[in-house]
Amino acid sequence: MSTPVRARVEIEGVVQGVGFRPFVYRLAARHGLVGWVRNSPGGVVLEVEGAAEELDRFIQALPAEAPPLADISSFRRSPLPPLGEASFLILSSEGGDNRIQIAPDGDVCGECLTELFTPSNRRHRYPFITCTNCGPRYSIITGIPYDRSQTTMAGFPLCAACRIEYDDPSDRRFHAQPIACPDCGPRVRLLDGDGRPLSAAGDDSVRGAVARLREGRILAVKGLGGYHLAADPFNDATVGTLRSRKHRDEKPFALMSPDLEAVRQLARCDGLEARLLAGVERPIVLLPRRSGTGLSPLVAPCNRYLGMMLPSTPLHHLLLQDDFRALIMTSGNVSGEPIIHLDDEAMAKLAGVADCFLTHDREVSNRSDDSVIRVFLGNPIFLRRSRGYVPRGVTLPSSQASVLAVGGELKNAICLTRGDRAYLSQHIGDLKNDATQRSFAETTSRLAGFLEIVPEVVAHDLHPDYLSTRFAEEFGSARKVGVQHHHAHMASCMAENRLEGEVIGVIFDGTGFGTDGTSWGGEFLVGSYRSFLRRGRLREVRLPGGDAAAREPYRMALSYLHDSRGNRMLEQALPCLERVGPRERKLFTAMLGRGINSPLTTSCGRLFDAVAALLGIRFVNSYEGQAAIELEGVAEGAASSGCYPYAVTDADGCYTLDLRPMIEAIVGDLAVGEPKDVVARRFHDTLAAAAADVCVEIRRVSGTDRVVLSGGVFQNKLLTSALHGQLTARSFRVFTHRLVPPNDGGLALGQAVVAGQRERIT
Repeated sequence: MSTPVRARVEIEGVVQGVGFRPFVYRLAARHGLVGWVRNSPGGVVLEVEGAAEELDRFIQALPAEAPPLADISSFRRSPLPPLGEASFLILSSEGGDNRIQIAPDGDVCGECLTELFTPSNRRHRYPFITCTNCGPRYSIITGIPYDRSQTTMAGFPLCAACRIEYDDPSDRRFHAQPIACPDCGPRVRLLDGDGRPLSAAGDDSVRGAVARLREGRILAVKGLGGYHLAADPFNDATVGTLRSRKHRDEKPFALMSPDLEAVRQLARCDGLEARLLAGVERPIVLLPRRSGTGLSPLVAPCNRYLGMMLPSTPLHHLLLQDDFRALIMTSGNVSGEPIIHLDDEAMAKLAGVADCFLTHDREVSNRSDDSVIRVFLGNPIFLRRSRGYVPRGVTLPSSQASVLAVGGELKNAICLTRGDRAYLSQHIGDLKNDATQRSFAETTSRLAGFLEIVPEVVAHDLHPDYLSTRFAEEFGSARKVGVQHHHAHMASCMAENRLEGEVIGVIFDGTGFGTDGTSWGGEFLVGSYRSFLRRGRLREVRLPGGDAAAREPYRMALSYLHDSRGNRMLEQALPCLERVGPRERKLFTAMLGRGINSPLTTSCGRLFDAVAALLGIRFVNSYEGQAAIELEGVAEGAASSGCYPYAVTDADGCYTLDLRPMIEAIVGDLAVGEPKDVVARRFHDTLAAAAADVCVEIRRVSGTDRVVLSGGVFQNKLLTSALHGQLTARSFRVFTHRLVPPNDGGLALGQAVVAGQRERIT
């Protein structure tokens, strides 16, 4: 018999409330080991003893076979002398400083799903079936430590049968705080618009909801992070009614299908996309749509992609079973407001949208919208990071001061740091109404409380009128640090790639407050976390009408034409000019010629708007980024066919990318009838080639060969891929986003690291 050995293992990450201790208990039994495991302030700590070969296999299996909701961020093993124990125990938790990482919400696991549809199982068709491997976590937490009494399950005492499972270390429901059954847990109800029951509570309500969806009704469904609006996407009249009631003219609706096979009937889905869809996080994944599917054209007008997801709760599985290839599953909210999660608010605000409500009596404590992802070069790009991923931590390059970063005005999310970990909140939204501002303040307070972080520093955008900036200025006695918008974008991409030192930042977005007080948005920066220099930019053009130019792309077409041709801008016969009458022509000529209500900008987002309008693709946006999205969609229909001319000039060490030659060439192509898709593709390829040339000039002076790509424009897969290829071919090392969005949803991470590094703990 071999001499026993002993080891201590310390594990940090999302390892509490996810069944990690019973997993360790069962794994130790499988390998014939003794010792103990317990929760620690940082995660889980264990000591194991036994034959050396079995202990090694046990150590290897810990990360390889960890529970689905676990996320190990740190793993340390150290040897100990054997103690000769006789058994393996689960010990009570130890005290100390809290470094726990809260588990995100997850989908129902395979074992629970089997039980859900097994008639002999006591949880057959029970919409709240769960175990330690799956189910609600962040959405139901009300306080810490994570225990049933500190969740919205506190009002549902366990019955005798559930208590036996909860107390048994060999059971997969051991210490699963959300567990319940039809005898002791929450119940589903189907209500009409006035809150009156339409059927008996429980499964009758689920079956009644399915019947009404089949009839073409619109259903408000209470999910993990809030309410969705569900409807039949194959019914034109139903989809049209939903658009009318929700005041959502053209923005695509997300679809939920029962399984991957059903998804593939509607869209093309590759390996990574399938893995993302089927992961426990259950995000929306953007997929190229198929033709001839029978979907209503109103689901995603003028869009080549569908936002697809799989069921994220047992209730969704029950709704989709055997009845639908897909359902529209869009956020239940009033336009511009956050997703609704409170029952009374849902009944009040959605009564004019939904025909009936499928709700239940388990409260949603922390609202969270669906995450949205698209795939680029074999990696995911977040367009929205929310349910399923929050509040999973991001590892920083080094330890720093504790920071609260409050993000920007659009696509807001906040970030808190502790040591070398950053925790982003769920997507909050645009801070333009009272409801979103309340959600912002509530999320900030709750997340700081859950993580037990008292920020030493509060980081904010430089824009003085952002509501997030005003919030930061009024936040207690913590030191305030303003961070330039595009520097924050650059730092965000650096941080998630754990880069230190200097990089070139190509930052393309809609708008951001520059250090000179003007509107930036097409920037080439050189710098580190602590500082930066503006080494390049797009040539400035005017924003005729200010913010109105972002809503009406034809204004930007006029601006670029005026920049290229002056008062001759109206001479060419172009689709975007047909909508401008004689009076407006005089007005725009005066505005652009004299700079009246037309501030200067380098915005790359507005460049996309201008080209989309020049090509007659989109003159007025009904949602943010619509013109750019549709321009990319048109460009995807053509192969690369060369680039348009452009110029790069140098003035006092800052390069200007002059695209006036490109605009003239586009106008010339349109005059001779060049197809729109060819022109759109050449535009994308030209911008990529021109940006790469600017980076080459900057490298020549700075010696820096690392480039990070950030900003909302890099949600554009075609541009990002083209620029990535151009830079790689020129021997640059290129870094893109994978863990947080390139848009303003990732801004807070960059703010937090910039501010934290300036206050760095040494």
